[in-house]
Amino acid sequence: MDPEHRLVVSVVVGKRTDDNARRLVYEFRERTDGRFINLMTSDEYPAYATAIAELYAEPAGLPEWLVYATVHKTRENNRVVRVGARLVFGTLACLAAALMWAVLGLVNTVFVERSNGTDRHRNGRKARKTYRFSKDWGVHEAMTYFTLYSANFCWVVRTLREEVAPKRYRQRTPAMAAGLANHVWSLEEWLCFPRNNRYKLPAYRPN
Repeated sequence: MDPEHRLVVSVVVGKRTDDNARRLVYEFRERTDGRFINLMTSDEYPAYATAIAELYAEPAGLPEWLVYATVHKTRENNRVVRVGARLVFGTLACLAAALMWAVLGLVNTVFVERSNGTDRHRNGRKARKTYRFSKDWGVHEAMTYFTLYSANFCWVVRTLREEVAPKRYRQRTPAMAAGLANHVWSLEEWLCFPRNNRYKLPAYRPN
């Protein structure tokens, strides 16, 4: 995605399983209306490729515009020494064209890693090396949604700021950069915003 689309559009809470990977891809496709996405990236968990191939398939096969690449890490003595990329779906020409608009100009997972870092930093239940934990799964899931969605609307990101004059900037949240908000929401405003039941994602039903 280009710098204007840093919003975390899908959240799946739970263990890393094939079914959860499929659910994540399903929700991503539904939230983007299945429209053209010039580049999708992830780590090398194979369930993602399987889910993408299944959920984006057309009668003639995968659409020509679909480009999916993974980040490949080479480790030595349990340390990452090299990071590369592997093309899974699409052509090298389409990948090169997509990378012209990509952040850093290379295949990366920076947005999801930033999302994970934000979740651990703002949600004490997920901090590493801690005694804090959730006793109830529903509360744990709700806290995950609260943490990430409030971060999208209420937390300004320095790298998303717009220069409006020499050395003068307009601060923006991920939601503002994605065109979903026109100002930085306060936490009170976000919590009190009326719930909209006019549209819901179709129910996810695993095979």
